Amino acid sequence: MSDQNSSETALKSSVDSSKEKALLSARAGIDKKAENVRILNLTNISGFTDYFVVCSGMSDRQVQSIADSVEHVMSGAGYDLLSMEGYSDGRWVLMDFGDIVVHIFLDALREYYDLENLWADAPRVKIPSEFYGPAASRLN
Repeated sequence: MSDQNSSETALKSSVDSSKEKALLSARAGIDKKAENVRILNLTNISGFTDYFVVCSGMSDRQVQSIADSVEHVMSGAGYDLLSMEGYSDGRWVLMDFGDIVVHIFLDALREYYDLENLWADAPRVKIPSEFYGPAASRLN
């Protein structure tokens, strides 16, 4: 029984750590004025990652700036970026950190791919309003 309890404790700790990583990457995006930031909890419905962080930028340069911020903050916290795709075009940047995947869309493309609807069964993680500062009512 103690082996099962320690396994469950380790799993919960891993999920909590993944959630903290998702929140950290969301905050890095928000710091670069990412819009409509959402965190989807995939822990019980996906075998390849625990969380999606989805956000939008209004231009290709802003999408790249958000990606740069996420990479810088996550690297500074000791998290390895396993792969990144789409950066040079700045239309949809996908950043794979293993247990979290960050999707940064050019605003016009986000609706087309509609990841939130595709993963509609995934619970949303509340992003603390202090991440947004005074703009919380507009962006969250």
